[in-house]
Amino acid sequence: MHPSYYILIIAVLVILYVLRRNQKAAILKRNIKKRKLEDKTEMIELAKRFIDKECLISAFDSNHQFEGTIKEVSNNAILLEKDGKLEAINLDFVIRIREYPINKKGKKKSVVLD
Repeated sequence: MHPSYYILIIAVLVILYVLRRNQKAAILKRNIKKRKLEDKTEMIELAKRFIDKECLISAFDSNHQFEGTIKEVSNNAILLEKDGKLEAINLDFVIRIREYPINKKGKKKSVVLD
């Protein structure tokens, strides 16, 4: 094969990669805009039920999961405490909140798979 074919194939792959990356960003922006337009009071009220409980919070990207005790819920954020350190999590990116699972003996599970 002629070397110019290799350059053409690499250029097409780079263009496809950039388009896919832009598509993910567009989906994220659309979801944020949709949430802002809708009334978020339901999610805020649900999050307030978990105050002073140890929880697992899943973010938009499945690779991000936060763990700690929810101390405060405001209009747009959750204040989370773990090991004496505070962390604020934007409610726009929160998908799931659940109490930390416990085993039959009442202890925290060492491995949480979901």
